[in-house]
Amino acid sequence: MSRAQPPIAVLVALSAVGPLALNMFVPSMPGLAATFAADYGTVQLTLSLYLIGLAVSQLAYGPLSDRFGRRPLMLAGIGLFLVGTLIALLAQSIGMLIVGRLVQAIGGCAGLVLSRAAVRDLFDRERSASVIATITMVMVVAPMVAPLIGGYLDQWFGWRANFWLVGAFAVVVLGFAVPLLHETNHYRQPLPGLSGMIGSYAILLRSPVYRAHIALIGFASGAFFAFLGAAPFVVIDLMGHPPSDYGRWFALGAAGYMAGNFASSRLAVRVGLCRLIQAGMGFMAAGAALMLTLALAGQMTLLALFGPMAMIAIGNGLVLPSGNAGALSVDRRRAGAASGLSGFMQMGLGAGISTLAGHLVVDSALPLAAIMAVSVAISLLAFHALRRANRQARELAARTRPALPKAA
Repeated sequence: MSRAQPPIAVLVALSAVGPLALNMFVPSMPGLAATFAADYGTVQLTLSLYLIGLAVSQLAYGPLSDRFGRRPLMLAGIGLFLVGTLIALLAQSIGMLIVGRLVQAIGGCAGLVLSRAAVRDLFDRERSASVIATITMVMVVAPMVAPLIGGYLDQWFGWRANFWLVGAFAVVVLGFAVPLLHETNHYRQPLPGLSGMIGSYAILLRSPVYRAHIALIGFASGAFFAFLGAAPFVVIDLMGHPPSDYGRWFALGAAGYMAGNFASSRLAVRVGLCRLIQAGMGFMAAGAALMLTLALAGQMTLLALFGPMAMIAIGNGLVLPSGNAGALSVDRRRAGAASGLSGFMQMGLGAGISTLAGHLVVDSALPLAAIMAVSVAISLLAFHALRRANRQARELAARTRPALPKAA
């Protein structure tokens, strides 16, 4: 008898909760410096510690879900997200707001990481890349409109309105998830304990293919997180635009990301993961080079900022689904741990890169463009390392494959 599977729409909604809260809040960040009488570096902790919370908690969610299942961890996560939203909503100081954002991140992380693991439970490598791309393509609609909505909410009702909206969305998602989120992990692994968790991660990191995948994912998305950390300051403080303008133009990059994911969902099975990653890296390199050239020429306009970002976002949409599917396919028995570790590297690097960009951008967009270009360049090196590791793995498999007996 076939087991019930969760609807893809439920996995999409669960994975969208964390990114929605991340992106809707960003246009409010420059204004919080005046609200709480804090410097922008302190305010930016609401973003960087959110990313760190996403990063660190993924290390625990993966192995725990391998042992206890995906469903209970995702339901507990969204409950914790609601607690963090309430703390942030009631915050009277920047410190309490940062605490609320951190709790939000730890809870919202569950759906983000475990929805990918659930897909890998249900489908093979190529098909999972296609489904992950479909989930990401639909999921990206929320982050695409989130800065626009967040900008207008901040402008009309103040920054707390963002938390009212994301809290209401999380309640609706929880209402659908309780009856419809069926378990996908039917082959439970023993709970490894701290030493066992470290051992699982060590096994994964001994694989050159896995190492190359997570470096590729981390630095490819690092360009986006650099933009997220510094672009609001550039647009609102340096250019003098209102938060709603940032939200409107951010939709251009999000649309590019959605286009890349749409192409991935249609082409992953037909053309293979490596060719999709190669195409995506081409878009990212072109976008980063264009943004750096315009910044060096002193062109600090909305089109000069968001146009190249859209090209980078198309590349991200092609690279990340295939990179994630490849990383999760290295060891299917440790799919949860592999998803958690790759997510940790992605969000951890993102937190560091966004914080660096936020501190270096003072009076022009040039430091932002340079950081994004360096991140893309490192991801290109990781892609070449991945191709070499895949080639060596195929050669090793060919040498160790037993010879077929000769016909009599």
